Amino acid sequence: MSLFSKLNQIKDLRQQGKTLQNQLSQESVTLEKQGVILTMDGNQKITQLEINPELLVAEKKSKLEELLKDLHNEAIGKIQRLMVEKMRANKDFKIPGLS
Repeated sequence: MSLFSKLNQIKDLRQQGKTLQNQLSQESVTLEKQGVILTMDGNQKITQLEINPELLVAEKKSKLEELLKDLHNEAIGKIQRLMVEKMRANKDFKIPGLS
């Protein structure tokens, strides 16, 4: 395979990646747990975070920290599964050497 051909593959892959990223930016997941609501978009950015004021006291600091970690990790997992589904659904998305 020539260098020119490899460069074209890289260019196509970058374009496919940008298309996937744009599609994912339109997706989001919202999770709620014990008074904390977290929304994350498909690019793994937290777009909304709501915390019940009752959790904003010193005595519940460790509980709130655990809730935030759990929700964040769960949201990332859901977004990653969504990303895989989108990649599988897009028949044009092919990674050289893996497809």
